[in-house]
Amino acid sequence: MFALIHQPVQNAMQSGVGNSTMWVLDFASKSGQQQIDPLTGTVGTTDVMGEVQLNFDTKEQAIAYAKSHNIPYRLIQRSRHIPVGRSYGDNFAFDRKFPWTH
Repeated sequence: MFALIHQPVQNAMQSGVGNSTMWVLDFASKSGQQQIDPLTGTVGTTDVMGEVQLNFDTKEQAIAYAKSHNIPYRLIQRSRHIPVGRSYGDNFAFDRKFPWTH
């Protein structure tokens, strides 16, 4: 059983930063156990640990949980997105790097 500790990325439908500070411990499922259902064509598995997600407030809590339960883990750090402030008029600027196409 192997776990990934990461922060979930922001959904494309979200504009705020809510729930973006939590950390998630995901258990990696064994891909060799996946099987295709002949009737419906869906992929299924007998390993339910691939569906388990544990949420933590901090990275340290997630790491402490994995260590206390002897779960090997991999920590994935997300790079911070720094938004660039621009005005609407910059979309139509003459000295734009890439010309406006329509």
